[in-house]
Amino acid sequence: MILSRILVFSLLATLGTGLDLVTKDWVFAWKGLPGEQPPAWWIENYFGIETAVNQGAVFGLGQGYGWLFAIVSMAAIFGLVSWLFLYRACHSLWLTVTLGLVTGGILGNLYDRLNLHGLPVPFAGGVRDWILLRYGQYTWPNFNIADSLLVAGAIMLAVYSLFLADGPIETAGPRETAGPRETAGPGGSASQGSSERV
Repeated sequence: MILSRILVFSLLATLGTGLDLVTKDWVFAWKGLPGEQPPAWWIENYFGIETAVNQGAVFGLGQGYGWLFAIVSMAAIFGLVSWLFLYRACHSLWLTVTLGLVTGGILGNLYDRLNLHGLPVPFAGGVRDWILLRYGQYTWPNFNIADSLLVAGAIMLAVYSLFLADGPIETAGPRETAGPRETAGPGGSASQGSSERV
């Protein structure tokens, strides 16, 4: 079962990261750096595309601390993988899917924070955003596929905690505990433990 969970987790994390990076590359190749072109509206003044670069966290929070978020992101990935496969949270398919989505979101934005996109100063190390939502005079901070995966994962984790969890999430510690040892009985036959139920 653990092998199938590894496959599910890896597939979701890889697809999520890939979709995020491909869409970012495509939009920035089309629309250029922030401010170079006006928004392209899919639904006029409600839903469109506009390039932006975020030096903070999700939806523009924590501006100027991109380096800190990069460190936190790497630590989070280590923690998620440990929780899933070392502490057996992967016994839950819901959690496996949830953390696969979250990991895809983390990796997509971490790629940008490490400046692997190669944007020039002052955009170096910033996360590329492009999804634009507006309602009346209010414009929601631009975001991307990675942000959407993180929000979806957070919602799924909340649903699990509120409605699906049955006691502690982990089912076993890092190591499986061994079952009772078989010992030879008086007649040479094997019996479990020191006593049997009759």
